[in-house]
Formats: sequence, structure tokens, C-alpha cells
Amino acid sequence: MDSLEAYLEALASPSPTPGGGSAATIVAALAAALVAMVARITAANPSYAARSAEANAIANEADALRLQLLEARARDERAYAAVVAAMALPKVSPQEKAERTARLQVALAGAAAEPLRAAELALGVLALASRAAALENRHLESDVTCARVFARAAIAASAANVRVNHAYLEDAALVQAQEQALQAIERAAG
Repeated sequence: MDSLEAYLEALASPSPTPGGGSAATIVAALAAALVAMVARITAANPSYAARSAEANAIANEADALRLQLLEARARDERAYAAVVAAMALPKVSPQEKAERTARLQVALAGAAAEPLRAAELALGVLALASRAAALENRHLESDVTCARVFARAAIAASAANVRVNHAYLEDAALVQAQEQALQAIERAAG
């Protein structure tokens, strides 16, 4: 992965990628990293020895989700790059228009699927943040709160990216299935 500074420079550039979907995965990865930190500090503190095994399990799960979110970042960027590439296709002849439309629809489906998957991962981070809160390390309450806020923000941002692609997708069944899955994630996030 690029350095944080390089990523932010790319995000601030006039290039369409990375964009909001990619940034949402980073926000969720930050939440996962905070959960792992809380769990590790708690596991290492003798005052929480009775919770050490649970804390270590949370840290390991948070690390796994963080890595999955970093992979999701790259997938989201590739998915939206495919949309940009499809939009740039020629559309002079009827055949070119048909080819462009077909490729654009496939790309849009992918560009909706990737943030949907990121929302699922962020929901997993939110659940881990609740488990981290249950460790009851009062010295780290603000870190757990930040993790929860970041995870919810990543879910909301991912949802926005799913829905913006739905506005252009012609496959009503796909849109309906993805929307139902997204609503279930949003309900679970509270």
C-alpha cells in the first residue's frame, strides 16, 4: 500500500480514482486498527488477565478484517476504473453504442458490488468494536467510540457508492438484490 500521504495526494487529485468507495475502505480499516489496538493493550494489561484470551481473539479478527479492507480498497479502485474506461469508449455507430452500453453495465454492476462488500466488512468491524467495548477497559473508551463511528461512517459511505451506481444500472433484479443486502447491513449497524 502507498503511504498515507501518497494515498491522500491521489485522493485529492483530479483523477476519478481513488474516490469515495476507496476512502470508505480506509475509514473502516482505521476502525479495525483501533479495535486491534484496544484489544492488544487490554490483553497486555495484567488487570484484564481474565479477558486476555478474548482480547487476543478480537485483535486477530480485527487484523484480518483490516487486511481484507485494504484488499477491498484496491478492488473498489479497479471497479470504478472499469466504469471510467467504459464511459470513454466510442459511441458513434450503433455497434459502438451497444458495446459501450454492455461494458458500462458490467462495470457498473462491479462498481456497486465492491462497496457493498466493503459495507459488509465494515459491519464486521462494528461488531468487533462492540466486543472490544465489552472488554471494559475504561481507559480506551474513546478509541472504541472512534472505531464505532468510523465503522458506521464507512457503512454509510459505502452505501452511497452502491446506490449511485444503482441509478445507472438497468438490471432491476440485481439492483433489488443488492439494495436488500445493503438495507440489511444498515439495519444491523443500527
